[in-house]
Amino acid sequence: MSDRKCELTRKTSETDISITLNLDGKGNAEVDTGIGFFDHMLKSFAKHGFFDLDLKCDGDLFVDSHHSIEDTGIVLGQAIAKALGDKNGIKRFGSFLLPMDETLVMCAIDLSGRPYLSYDLKLTTPQVGYFDTEMTKEFFYAVSYSAGMNLHLKQISGENNHHIIEAAFKAFAKALDEATSPEPRLSGEVLSTKGSL
Repeated sequence: MSDRKCELTRKTSETDISITLNLDGKGNAEVDTGIGFFDHMLKSFAKHGFFDLDLKCDGDLFVDSHHSIEDTGIVLGQAIAKALGDKNGIKRFGSFLLPMDETLVMCAIDLSGRPYLSYDLKLTTPQVGYFDTEMTKEFFYAVSYSAGMNLHLKQISGENNHHIIEAAFKAFAKALDEATSPEPRLSGEVLSTKGSL
């Protein structure tokens, strides 16, 4: 399997984002979005998925966090899709049930090329730090649609909003790591009866 790395930039009137992603990394991350809790989530994503991630976002935080978080999701999804290429030889499906103290979150992924988000997290506070909790859904929506993945996130239990969001990011990382990992029984082909994803 060839190197699965990607570098992208995206600049609009609202955000200026650069990203380098290595799907076969060691979990190293340098992240600066200007939103401390979001940086923490993206670093956790990289660490637990064993992805190397360098990401810088200069956004219009004087407005609010919406554009920075959503656009980061778009760019991360694009980077995942580009790094995967034709998806030959990967497992395609991944799932993980992640516990974090009182919280339990399930994530399941199909790298089908067909975008869909099923989101069931019950967040009860408007913010964690300077991160607007309603942006959790917007982030994962942006990732799923720009990456072309079927993404399910379901909260089984949990009360602490920090724990719920962090468990979701970590479960996503673990499920994506599984879905993008090589399937040794495939020889240069995709896991689909159609012959392409």
